[in-house]
Amino acid sequence: MVVSVLEEMRIRSLGVIDDAVVELSPGFTAVTGETGAGKTMVVTSLGLLLGGRADPALVRIGAKSAVVEGRIGVSPGAPAALRAEEAGAELDEGTLLISRTVSAEGRSRAHLGGRSVPVGMLSELADELVAVHGQTDQQGLLRPARQREALDRYAGGAVSGPHAKYAAAYRRLRAVSVELDELTTRARERAQEADLLRFGLGEVAAVEPRAGEDAELAAEAERLGHAEALASAASVAHAALAGNPEDPEVVDATTLVAGAGRALDAVRSHDPALAALADRIGEISILLGDVAGELAGYADNLDADPLRLAAVEERRAALTQLTRKYGEDVAAVLAWAEQGAARLTELDSDDDRIGELTAERDALRDELSALAQALTDARTEAAARFAEAVTQELASLAMPHARVSFAIRQTDDPEGVEVGGRRVAYGPSGADEVELLLAPHPGAPPRPIAKGASGGELSRVMLAVEVVFAGTDPVPTYLFDEVDAGVGGKAAVEIGRRLAKLAKSAQVVVVTHLPQVAAFADRQLLVEKTNDGTVTRSGVTVLEGEDRVRELSRMLAGQENSETARAHAEELLATARADG
Repeated sequence: MVVSVLEEMRIRSLGVIDDAVVELSPGFTAVTGETGAGKTMVVTSLGLLLGGRADPALVRIGAKSAVVEGRIGVSPGAPAALRAEEAGAELDEGTLLISRTVSAEGRSRAHLGGRSVPVGMLSELADELVAVHGQTDQQGLLRPARQREALDRYAGGAVSGPHAKYAAAYRRLRAVSVELDELTTRARERAQEADLLRFGLGEVAAVEPRAGEDAELAAEAERLGHAEALASAASVAHAALAGNPEDPEVVDATTLVAGAGRALDAVRSHDPALAALADRIGEISILLGDVAGELAGYADNLDADPLRLAAVEERRAALTQLTRKYGEDVAAVLAWAEQGAARLTELDSDDDRIGELTAERDALRDELSALAQALTDARTEAAARFAEAVTQELASLAMPHARVSFAIRQTDDPEGVEVGGRRVAYGPSGADEVELLLAPHPGAPPRPIAKGASGGELSRVMLAVEVVFAGTDPVPTYLFDEVDAGVGGKAAVEIGRRLAKLAKSAQVVVVTHLPQVAAFADRQLLVEKTNDGTVTRSGVTVLEGEDRVRELSRMLAGQENSETARAHAEELLATARADG
């Protein structure tokens, strides 16, 4: 199912194009016109929208900059939509707007969903949006990584099943290997850390600090250091409150307050206010008695023992040694000791952990070897089916002697997994290096498709590949330029038929000179220059009915009004409709 559709492109001041709008069909769109009319600017414009190199020579003479704007319909949740939203782009009711500006001085700017973005962001979206196949611009399946991914999708469950298990085991192996490397490469550092922890914990254990002990000892030291002054003050205060037996003439506070109470009690019945004051004096008298009693007890119990003071200061000194090293106070020291004991337990268990991880790593490698072998076997079987299908397609595309194959290789690595009796390098998708090869004629050695075919042949190879892969490659739009190079007659009809077949599962845009190809399109666009040699907004038109027959006639015979060409054009359209 198509998850994004290139709906429209507006091109301004690019090459021969002054200002034109290209409206595309969600199915098969053919772009036609006289040689030099600017058809290839469609490919160039799309390349710019997808992060291609900005060449200031493309800017129309006299213009300050060239601008290409694209409107793409994107389904919610499609990879392109998700990636664009991550970059801060906004989708307008399922529509993603992309623009690219190239100044005559060579500066380039890109916008995605109303947000300025680096040009590289457009390149990231390219794989999810469009596969371009032309003489000078090749994307998608020309990259080995994409070829492997596409082959895996083509293989279906035979690869996806073991691949999911392999990916899970691979991730676990990476995590195990990282932990194992950390344990083994830092063994000396960890041993030193353990020794320091043991020493520190030993110091704390020798002192045996108690939570809050430092504050208690500080208060006791303060009290013991001032015992005589405290005792004297308590005695004086007690005498002032309760009297001094050695000096009975001095009147104490208790006696004075008691006298005040008796004076008020004698008249309290005459005034409630005075009675209340008498009650309060009674409360004061009781309070004075209590305080006097406590002062007497304090003075009697006050410990002025210098030996006790020395013991307290010695204990405080021991705690200070700990707080200098392990925390601001005793509570922090105890917290450090708890954490240190846990860390020491972890460090002391390193040897056991290393043994466990080593065993798990070896088991995972064995598991990956079996899964990697299953992936290789499944890919090899699918590659044979794929190669046969593409080769059959090429036979109908004027390449009857060409053969396509896959090279599935592994690289030796003594630390790798075992595949086919060899230790080979492996990665997140298995041990296989997958490459699509082409032998264009008998006796020619198979070579990578990017090197084994001419430009026109390459476009046809890619068309055959895309037809076979229809529904397996996630790129929803394909653009072919020069797919018809060096082809005519029956082969051209087959190209048109296969493009129409591909358009049933994806959007297809083709720049073509062949009426046999254009006739199969759901929409045909004509690019025409004005008298001054430019392409304006009116120079890109959708052909329908009689206009389309006239253009196909021109493409067939160079004459729009040739009755023979018109009959042939109508026959081509009828054939295409019958196939559809």
